[in-house]
Parts: sequence; C-alpha cells; structure tokens
Amino acid sequence: MVWAWVCSVAPGAWAANPSDDPQGGGDSARPQAIAAANLARSAVVTRVRSAITVDGLLDEEIWRTAPTIGPLTQREPRTGEPPSEQTDVTLLYDDDNLYIGVMAHDSEPQRVIGTQMTRDAGLGSDDRLGIVLDTYRDQRNAFHFATNPSGALVDGLVFANGQSNMDWDAVWDVRTRRTSQGWSAEFAIPFKSLSFPAGRTVWGFNIARYIQRKLEEDRWSGALLQTQFFQVSEAGEIVNLTGLTQGIGLDLRPFAAGRWLSNGPNRAAATGQPGLDMFYNFTPSLKLTATVNTDFGETEADARQINLSRFSLLFPEKRTFFLEDAGVFSFSNTHVRPEPGIPPTRSEVIPFFSRQIGLLNGEEVPLDLGVKLTGKVGRTDLGVLGVRTGDLASVSDQTLFVGRVKRNVLQESYVGAIFTAGHPALSIDSRTYGADLRLGTSQFLGNRNLLFNAYGIRSANPGRSDNDASYGVMLEYPNDRNELQFAWRDVQRNFRPALGFVSRRNVRLLRAGASAGPRPKVMKLQQLIVAAYFTRFTRLDNGLTESWSLHLNPIDWHFNSGDDLHALFSPQAITYERLFAPFEIYPGVVLPPGEYRFTRFRTNFMSASKRRLQANVAWSLGNYWSGSAHELTTNVTYKIPPALTLNVNTNLTFARLPQGSFDATVLGGQVNYSASPFVSLSNLIQYDNVSRNLGWQARVRWILQPGNDLFFVFGQGWIREAIEDDRYRFRAQDSKLSAKFQYTFRL
Repeated sequence: MVWAWVCSVAPGAWAANPSDDPQGGGDSARPQAIAAANLARSAVVTRVRSAITVDGLLDEEIWRTAPTIGPLTQREPRTGEPPSEQTDVTLLYDDDNLYIGVMAHDSEPQRVIGTQMTRDAGLGSDDRLGIVLDTYRDQRNAFHFATNPSGALVDGLVFANGQSNMDWDAVWDVRTRRTSQGWSAEFAIPFKSLSFPAGRTVWGFNIARYIQRKLEEDRWSGALLQTQFFQVSEAGEIVNLTGLTQGIGLDLRPFAAGRWLSNGPNRAAATGQPGLDMFYNFTPSLKLTATVNTDFGETEADARQINLSRFSLLFPEKRTFFLEDAGVFSFSNTHVRPEPGIPPTRSEVIPFFSRQIGLLNGEEVPLDLGVKLTGKVGRTDLGVLGVRTGDLASVSDQTLFVGRVKRNVLQESYVGAIFTAGHPALSIDSRTYGADLRLGTSQFLGNRNLLFNAYGIRSANPGRSDNDASYGVMLEYPNDRNELQFAWRDVQRNFRPALGFVSRRNVRLLRAGASAGPRPKVMKLQQLIVAAYFTRFTRLDNGLTESWSLHLNPIDWHFNSGDDLHALFSPQAITYERLFAPFEIYPGVVLPPGEYRFTRFRTNFMSASKRRLQANVAWSLGNYWSGSAHELTTNVTYKIPPALTLNVNTNLTFARLPQGSFDATVLGGQVNYSASPFVSLSNLIQYDNVSRNLGWQARVRWILQPGNDLFFVFGQGWIREAIEDDRYRFRAQDSKLSAKFQYTFRL
C-alpha cells in the first residue's frame, strides 16, 4: 500500500454501495475470501485465578483449556484466504495484567527469522507479532505491542487512526520460545500501564503475524490490502473485561543522574543530581505526568544531516518526557512523513514542536519542572503541558504552556483546537492558537479510504500584527491500488509559532498527485507502482512562483522475493527554482538571484530485508541548479542473529557549479549488540565534512526488570584539521560520560 496511515469514519458515512473487489479493481479475488478478510471479529477474554508465569512456554493448564480468539486471515499475498501457517491466540486476564499467549506454528521452524533483541528495535526484517489495544474503543487511538522470535520488546502509541509514536515506552513484559512446531510468545501487559475508561468491558483489539520469508501478513481483523494495521477503526473487539482497576494509580520513578564533561586538558567538570518522574491517574482515562530536575542524558544522538536546501531541517523528538502521550498534541497532518516513493512537500507547519523546549542552538537548557495532563473526558481528548526551564548564560528561565483539545465527532473524525504561550529564548508574550478539522471514512465507494483535513493557525508576537497566519486543506484518497492527493496551504511571512516549527514562510503551496499500484501476476511481481506528483510554491508578497517540481516515478517494482526496484534511471524530478536573494548552498558557494531549471534522474534498488546482508542503494544524476551533480545514498546492514547488527550508511553529493564545486559528505556506522532483550550496547559513529566533526556515541541500557533501567552513555568528538602537505588529523574535541539509574514504584 502506498500510504501507511489513513483515518476513517463510521461505517456507512460517505459510503456508496459495497464493492466486490476491496483491492482496488482489476483483481478476480473470490467474494467469499474478501468477505472473510472484511469480517468484524469478536472474542472473549478469560479471567484466571491461578498465577501465570511469563516464560514463553504456555504450559499452564489454562492456556490449553481457554478458548482461542479464532483463526487469522491472510492479508498478503493472497487476500482473504487462510494463512499458510496456523496461529493460535488466547487471551487471559487477572487483577493486574492482560495476558496474550500466541503459538505461531511453522512447518519449517528452522527457517523462522528473528535477528534482533534490542528494546524498540525495528522488526521489519523479522518474523513478528503485532498487537493493538483500543482500550477506549474510540476507533482512533491504541496502544501497540510487538515482539519477534528473539523476544524483543517493542511498543508505541497509535493516534489519529493510523499515525504512530514508536518512541513511547511502557512497563510490560514478553517472553518467547522456539519449538519444533514454530515459536511461541507470552505477553503480560499491566493494567497500570494502560489508560481506559472505568466500567468499560469491551476493548478494540487486533493482532497480526508476519512470516517474513514468505512476505506473508495474517490478521485477525481488517485483513484488506487498503487497511493498514494501525488503522484502529478496522480492529475487532474483545469482551468480558470486568472489574479492571489500576490500584491507587500512582507511579513514582525516582532517578539519579550524573555527567562528566571534558572540553580539553584541565577543562573537565562533573555534575550530578537526583530527580523524580511521577505518573498519577486521576481517573483510569486521565493521567497527570510530572518531572522534576529532568535529565535526558540517556537520549540517543541525532542522525547527521547536511542542509543543501533553503529551508530548515526537522529533527525528531527522542526525549522520554515529551514522547509520553505525544499523539494528544498532534495537529492536522501538516508534518506527516509520506511513504517511500511519495515526495514530501517540505512545507511542515507544526504549531507545537517539543524540541523547541529544552534545546537552544544545540545547547541543552535545564528543565526544572514539567507537568502534563493527558487523557479523555467523555468524547474529548485533552492535553495540557506546562514547563519551567532553568537559567543559562544566553537565556533566562522561562515558563511555557501548551493546551490541546480534540472533540471526537461522528465515529472517526474530530474537530480540535490548540493554544501555546511563552517563548523558549525570549522573555516576551508570544502566543499561538488555531483549530483543525479531520473527516474521514473507510467506506467510501464501498470500502475505500477517503480523508479530508483543514486547519487555521495564528501566531501573536510583539511587533508583528499582520500576515501572521497559516491555513490550508488537504484531500486524500489513500488506497492500495490507487492514491490521489490534493493540498493547498498558505504560510504567511510573519507566521512564527515560538513553540512550533515552520520550514518555509511567505508561500502558497499547491500539491496534486496520483499513483496507481496494480498487482500483475507476471515477472514474479508483488506490486507495480506508477506515480506523478506536482508541487508548486508561490510567493504571497509578489505572486511570483518561487519553485515547482514534477516528480515522476514510472518504475517502482516490488518483487515477491522482497527485493524492490524503486527507480531505474527514472526522472526523479523536473524542477524550477527562483532565487530572490543570494543563496549559499554550501560554505563558500553562493548562487546568485535568478531562475534555475534542472532535471534529475534516479536509480534506487533495495534488497530484501529478510536476508542477513541487506542493502539500499540510490544514485541520482543530472542537472543541479546552475551545473550538475551526482548524489549517492547507501545503507548496508549485516546481521549475525540475534545478537549483532552492523550497519554502514553514506550520503554523498558531488556538485559541479560555475559558482564553485563541492562535495558534501555524511558517513555513518552502527554496531549494535544485545546480550538479551534486556541488555544492549549500541555504538553510533558519524562524520560530516561541513562541521568536520567525527562523533562516537556508545550507549548501554540494562533493564533490570521492566520499569527499572540503568543507562551508561559515552560520547567522544574529534575535529578534522589540516596540518601540512594536504594531510589531515583528527584532534580530540570533547568527551562526555553520562549515567542514569531509575526505579519505578507502582502503587
């Protein structure tokens, strides 16, 4: 499927007569198979009184006597048919936990793939199980849990019926075992780790099994090609969840953190302090989160980027406090990352972007106190955030506030509002406020997806009283066989949300595009995608075109082997750019004002992720601004399962322009080792030739038990400098060692 997320409204809303072919036309799928794939599912959760030992064996008597949830249905490659391998799923619960036991039968158990054990590892190359729990049964939001045959713990949050935050961590447990019949998994998910409405006995539930060597996906509910797994509206339901409680609903997580930083000889300093994270459930569906003396020393380093565009780069949030319930603060879809093959608009408009808090020009700002209230009140999603930052030489302490509300309407849609106050760097009265609307359905023309978004935002800053708004609409038809998209957006020149992110201003965006993805049964093809997308930016102050691009993709072949040929000397983009002022594209290389037209061609091959050695290579060439350029991007991974993963990646641009030639280089490598799913060591090495900085971060995470963690993080930087005779050396620049221990008390 082209898009990985979609929102939908109540069955019947915007609906026409059902179609016999939910795959998007041109397929002769049997109606009875399609009916099985679209079947709404329901299952009973069995209450247990005896103790369950979470060891992956499923050897307690109750696992054999309790009813299973019923068979799964094949989504790919043969939609609606029975799976090639049997999967037995049983659901149990007691006073404290929901237990999910899975026996994944396999006729060739020696070929089961499980290459990783690291916490929150990407499991796309492995056999795996994925679970979504829609505890509110609102068909929009869910908790996500996943594992593979090696027992990796992966979790995340699903929101807006398809978007996800995979950096969220919960306290839960899973154990797996390989057997002569396949592999088994035993999940224990504490009710204290979930939010849910009091008294509700029915939850939304779905489970998917992926058999990687066969490129097969089996699902319990919603097994249609145009239905993504995180499309919560298509989940089934589980019943009989009576008497659930969260106890007092209080989690206390004290921590001790220390740092040692050296900037050279005789310039070392050590600091340390205790801190506290607190989580309290006022109700089972409304949670207060507080943090004091917050430390982010365990956070992973950002991936290096060299910006060769005129617009700001967006780095993802990785800090735990801000990732908790981050979906509540999401706004419209103005910064959703598209699927590979769909070009981004590069016009992000984010009224609240948490990286603006606690980070200033690359320097960490102390976070003295943070308080967050998130959850549901009836049909309303609520998010309130207050933060007090500490003093730095460059900025005084600040009080910052964010409020977000979404009123769920119809069945899958919402109308929302957002408000922010405060400035992270200046003591001024800066505010941002706006509203957004989302309407969607998965029943358009029978069972197709259709999505409409609209928003309007204004930023109020001293000295700027006009041209300080942004607004727009987007209409999408994201389905497996056909994809359509139209977007229109204005971003005025004084629109500057102090706690948000805007990639470009003073522009009007127009985007229109379409793709077709037939599944011909020739050349061992799984799917063939053809796409065309046109994007234009017009200046609001003078009405002139600032840029436009036509992205064409006539060859995007996905093979049954798992290998992909995304492009073969295809016209990547036909581009027009108008510079109204000089643009320094690279240090010392300045492009003069004027008009530029250029066309680039691209070849991109990706080998199947199921293999131990997996590679993704993209090469583009052609005209580039006033000259020409070659761009080479590679990503090569070698796995020695399940403990060791080696990765090397490059991003190289070789440009030859009349104004000057340059080579932009980003090199990276990772060595990740896991002794078990609870002890892991990751090493990240990066270099770029603009900063001339070589950086190494080594990170150890030891999960003593779920909720109790010990981190060690070491970072070393070197600067590349010339010496003589065109020789260079790397001089040690800074060293940093961080340690953090946190322990969770659950009351």
